[in-house]
Parts: sequence; structure tokens; C-alpha cells
Amino acid sequence: MELAFSMPHLLELKASMQPWELGVTGADQTRLAKWAEKLGFAMICVPEHHIIPRHHIDLSGPFYFHAFAGMSYLAGATESIRVNSCISILPLQNPIVSAKALATLDWMSSGRAMITFAAGWLEEEFQILDVPFHERGAICEEYLAAIIELWTSDNPEFEGKYVSFKDVAFEPKPVQKPHLPLWLGGDADPVLRRCGRYCSGWWPFLTKPETIPDKIDYIKSQADYAGKLEDVFYGLSTSRVGEGHVVIDDPKARAGQTKQEIIDRLNWFRGLGVTMSGIPIPAVSGVEEYMDYTQWVAEEIMPAVR
Repeated sequence: MELAFSMPHLLELKASMQPWELGVTGADQTRLAKWAEKLGFAMICVPEHHIIPRHHIDLSGPFYFHAFAGMSYLAGATESIRVNSCISILPLQNPIVSAKALATLDWMSSGRAMITFAAGWLEEEFQILDVPFHERGAICEEYLAAIIELWTSDNPEFEGKYVSFKDVAFEPKPVQKPHLPLWLGGDADPVLRRCGRYCSGWWPFLTKPETIPDKIDYIKSQADYAGKLEDVFYGLSTSRVGEGHVVIDDPKARAGQTKQEIIDRLNWFRGLGVTMSGIPIPAVSGVEEYMDYTQWVAEEIMPAVR
């Protein structure tokens, strides 16, 4: 079991954010990224929305980064820790531009980029960006195939409804081969089938942890399963967030649990097939105290679940 570093103030989500995070700045995050790397955390993940309708702000908050930009900055501030998204909304950007951004990041970071794509759920965001919300599954299917073609083919060519190209060059390719780790976030059966076709990792959000083994079996049972699934991410606080970012009171997902509670929960996750998790951000006084807490996690929790 590997642990991702929970970076404060990457969003302002009502279900999970601690009030002290509002004071965390970009300079603080740079310092914390270097700290996470020093402590041996596996990766830092950047959430994404592009624009939030005002009536969603109460639950979702207004504050989100562009995932590729945030990932690139964190990679540039560090030397060995991996960077990922949690998630990047695949249908909302041209796949050629996405493929280029991620290949650039992987090349410049010497192979430390990962990506978790998802179809998205906020219909108004799609409307504002003029992307057909009810076609997002079909768009994802094409975009994933096109991105992989650009990353892996010497003479990339693709013909689809939403994207087409031929007689083109695409360099640099990702450093990692055949390409950087490609994960998919989501819970619906079409997402799971798509994950099995293209991805090495799955990031569930609304799935109950006890049903994870059944979902993994479903992915691997498909006739077109590509045999690539290696990783499943499920954070300790994942079950505190419901559909539409509603707040769920789950005592087993609360921040500030004891050492043994955290270890027991992570070991239970591992038995379900989870390979990577994250510890909720606690109610501390600020960055210095959070650094102390994450050092405690590195010294007391990591060795017990590794």
C-alpha cells in the first residue's frame, strides 16, 4: 500500500476541507510538495474543474486548478515524487492538446507524470464550455483512443466523430513506455468497461469500499479487458463525499483518527484490492503543524502498511 500526499487547499470542498486550509498559499504548497517528497509519499494529485455555476458553490466551492498546469508546477518543484490528477475532465479539452500537455510534462519531469481522467458530472460546466454533456461517454471513448495513438505511434492516425488526424507528427513522446500511467475515475459500468480497455488504474469515487472487489472482477471479466489494471486508489476520506459533492457523515472516514484506526482501515482496503490511498487532512493550526502530522504519518503509518 502506497500513500499519496494530501495537499491542502487544492479545492474548497465542503465535505472535506478544513478551515485552516484557506490560509495555505502557492508558496506553502511548493514547500509542502518538497516535504512530501522528502518523507517518501508516492504522489501528489491535483483536482480539476474549469468553471463552477454559482448555485454549486455551497457544496463544491469556487476554487479549482487546471490539473495539467498544477501538476506541471508541482513536478517542476520536485525531483522524484509522481504527479497525478484527481481528476482531469477528459471531454472538456481537445485530446490533441491534452496529449501534448501530458507528454510534455512526462518528458520534462523525467517520467513522473500520471493521469486520471473522468467523464465529468457537472452538466452546466459542459454547457458553458459548449461540450455535449450527454455524449461525454462516447467522447471519452474516442479521446482515450486518440491520445494513446498520439503517445505510441510513430505515424499517428485516427478517424472519429469528435477528433480526426492523419499525416502528422507528434513529439515528444512520453518518457514512460508504452506511455505514462493512464487511470480512469468513476463508478458506472461503462466507465469500468472503458477502464478495462485502456487503463492501468481505477479511481472510484461513489463506490462503497466493500463493493470494490466486485467492481474489479467486473473490469477483469470483460471480453475486451486488456489485462493492464494494476492500481486502485481509494482515499480514507473518499466516502465522505457523495454525488454532487454532498456531505456524507462517515465516522470511519473522518480526519484525525488514531494510528491503529488508520492502519486497520488501510489494511482492510488492501484486502479489497486497493493499492494506494491517502490520509485525510486533519484540523491543525496551520502548515507547520500539518508538516508535523505528515511526518508522523510517514514514520508511524507508512512502515505498517507498506
